[in-house]
Amino acid sequence: MALGDAPASGPSREELLAGTLHGAPRRWLRDALIGVVRPLLPLRVSGLEHVPLDGPLLVVSNHVSNADPIVLEFVSPRPLFFMGKQELFRNPFFHWILDRFGGFPVERGSADRAALRHAGNILANGIALGMFPEGGRSRTGALIQGRAGVGLLALQSQSPILPVGIYGTEFFPVNGEWPPRRTANDVRGVAVNIGAPFTVPGAVDGRRVSSNEATRLIMTRIAALLPERYRGIYAVDSEICSAD
Repeated sequence: MALGDAPASGPSREELLAGTLHGAPRRWLRDALIGVVRPLLPLRVSGLEHVPLDGPLLVVSNHVSNADPIVLEFVSPRPLFFMGKQELFRNPFFHWILDRFGGFPVERGSADRAALRHAGNILANGIALGMFPEGGRSRTGALIQGRAGVGLLALQSQSPILPVGIYGTEFFPVNGEWPPRRTANDVRGVAVNIGAPFTVPGAVDGRRVSSNEATRLIMTRIAALLPERYRGIYAVDSEICSAD
């Protein structure tokens, strides 16, 4: 399948976008929200110039708060469809909201092939897809093990991958528990750092790249966009990546 071509089966681009907020209505809502939020919440965004404005795009980010999908959708210059945990779709209100933004469920802890097929179809139709490779929110704020599914999707789709590092949202009281207290070293507000897009090679030195290896490469790119204390198990790899 050529990059950006629609698959032989599955929903078309028009069918995927039907019922979602996109085009002018999405821009109007985003501009209105920016006007309201900017004076209230310091939001530092870097790297917006790296975001391709059309074509397939796999946006990958660390995950420290339930607010992260909202923040990423808020700062992105193009609509993002999100893969979300199945539990969210059991609530009728959240289900309706997620549908408006192209959200679709994934069963965590299993190889959800239906969700991966749908994700591949989204990318094949030239739509941007947002994923949190860790599979869930990090309770400590530091990166945890990325799931193989995102690496598999990257290898199969060969879509450009846009790494994002986000922090500051862990202090929001939206995680069903008391948020951590900011220390004297924590800058108020939220930071979103966007890296340059890249693709995962299908093979290196004649050897096929595994889905786990692809995921590790993706997580390393995310870690390089975060302060050291957020890098977790990818700290050493991210230092090597930053030095390259």
